[in-house]
Amino acid sequence: MESLKKNDDFRNCYRNGRSFANRYLVLYVWKNGLSNNRLGISVSKKVGNSVVRHHFCRLVRESYRHQEAGLDQGYDLVVVARTAANDVGYREISQALLSLAGKAGILHESAPEAD
Repeated sequence: MESLKKNDDFRNCYRNGRSFANRYLVLYVWKNGLSNNRLGISVSKKVGNSVVRHHFCRLVRESYRHQEAGLDQGYDLVVVARTAANDVGYREISQALLSLAGKAGILHESAPEAD
């Protein structure tokens, strides 16, 4: 898994990409022209203190890692946490991410979609 690290990459995804949202997450998707996906995670201080924010980042990274094989490649993905995500577990985050990937149309046909 490759990460988005540069501010310009995040901005590019925000400006040019499409956004999809649910209760816990907002997903920005932009075709990057590469052969693999790059994942960026943004968590505001409104979500919680640094421990909570870092825990959320680990949950998203792990969820993405398990679902990466079922996703189309060649996209920049930015996951933004909503305040409702501050006290949810792995299962809810994983289902929310999979649901947004389905809405974005980047799931393989054989991958199961969660609602």
